[in-house]
Amino acid sequence: MTRWKELPAGLDEAERQLVAQLRRLKDRAGLSLAALAAKTSYSSSSWERYLNGKKPVPRAAAEQLAEVCGAPPERLLVLHEVAETARAQRTAAVEDEPRAPRRAPRSRRTAHALPAVAVAAVLVVFGAGFLSGAAWHRDDGSRAKQHAASGASAFPSGHTYGCDRIRREHGVITAGYSTSRDVLLDRGSTGWDVVETQCLLRRHGFDSGRIDGVYGEKTGRAARAFQKRHGLAPDGIVGPDTWKKLRT
Repeated sequence: MTRWKELPAGLDEAERQLVAQLRRLKDRAGLSLAALAAKTSYSSSSWERYLNGKKPVPRAAAEQLAEVCGAPPERLLVLHEVAETARAQRTAAVEDEPRAPRRAPRSRRTAHALPAVAVAAVLVVFGAGFLSGAAWHRDDGSRAKQHAASGASAFPSGHTYGCDRIRREHGVITAGYSTSRDVLLDRGSTGWDVVETQCLLRRHGFDSGRIDGVYGEKTGRAARAFQKRHGLAPDGIVGPDTWKKLRT
């Protein structure tokens, strides 16, 4: 398995998710950069830049990688479209900045906020099932049930949760907050899946910091150390392979 470099800290979340999926496809197919270059219209040096977050991934490159790896391209192309849209929004924001008033009108701020929400929603839906093809696992941990029953629509941030209910259930380890096995988590993620991950990392002996459902730097360091110990790409992105190890 390729020893991947850590992705640049400034890489956008949408681009990070796309690159992580490309890396996993390549690793699962057992292809080297040279082999990718031989099977696609892109050089090995180009693939090195794409897969290490140094340069945006062209749509055709993502499509060709899916093809040579024998994977359906649809979800990968949706992730690419989301990343491309986010990149275009950032570029437009930079270009508009010198002309923008000090306090933008409410309607304009809302217009910028809505695409960001859409980006996050598509990443969750398509990123979660990309490799496994499985449907989104709805969280049915006891705390999550209570939260849903309360009628709240967002994860209640600012709280600290306990990890005292870790147990083996149906052959896997659970902390009682989430049953997820394939949802993607990375820096900036929040929610019950993050609480579950933090507890499971702690259970395996890795200090994930405060159990607050916020994927911060300390949780990322713990995830990378855990991945490295278990022979996974130490990118800090908790995906299907990392979940599998966390729950054993």
